[in-house]
Amino acid sequence: MVFGFIKNTLQKIYNTVTSPIKELFARPVDEQALNDLEVILLSADTGIKTTKLIMEKVKNAWQHGNLQDGQDLKALLQEELLALLESEKFSNLSNVIVLVGINGSGKTTAAAKLGHLLKQQNKKVLFVAADTFRAAATQQLERWAQQLNADIVIGTENQDPASVVFAGMQKYKTGNYDAVIIDTAGRLQTKINLMKELEKIKRVIATQAPDQKITTLLTIDSMLGQNSFEQAKLFNESTPIDGVILTKMDGTAK
Repeated sequence: MVFGFIKNTLQKIYNTVTSPIKELFARPVDEQALNDLEVILLSADTGIKTTKLIMEKVKNAWQHGNLQDGQDLKALLQEELLALLESEKFSNLSNVIVLVGINGSGKTTAAAKLGHLLKQQNKKVLFVAADTFRAAATQQLERWAQQLNADIVIGTENQDPASVVFAGMQKYKTGNYDAVIIDTAGRLQTKINLMKELEKIKRVIATQAPDQKITTLLTIDSMLGQNSFEQAKLFNESTPIDGVILTKMDGTAK
């Protein structure tokens, strides 16, 4: 049943996005091709605002005779999409990093990847496993820490996450670490409980390290598409988000 769902989902993505855009790049560029491109972008959940920005650039290039065939269109589309990503590129990472997001969005794996990046910069990294509610979350981060030869602070199952963060910040202050990466819970009994827990964690960090800037990163599963905005708004109401990590980018055209 699960395999059938995955197969049907991938087939839908192929039919609505992958196949049409491959055919589009093999055609001459005309007004109909531009209309088809706009439909494909919207079908891929690019969003109305972003699609409009891209189409303005594409139509301008076509009107000036800079698009001769589908390969020209492909090159321009790639250039514009990368430019949009670069314009929103996040680079201001502080020493205290908090990862938030719903369960299954990839927080723990993202924590490990950030840790690996910082280790490559010869920084001493401390992990804090504050997701004490998800089964095996602590063990998962613990294994990553071992592979990266980094220290980690863990708690017990269902322990108050803020108390784990408190212990982690104590170790961070006394252990001469360059960075601390805090993995938080993604689900409690209700959204209200989750948001209150995140607020509590941020207060603990601010109390323990009042002079330290906190970078809060939201992990978003790329499969969600435009629904990601609602998630971001929800988390941002409780804990201001400094950046977004898009995960599972290889799983969907979105």
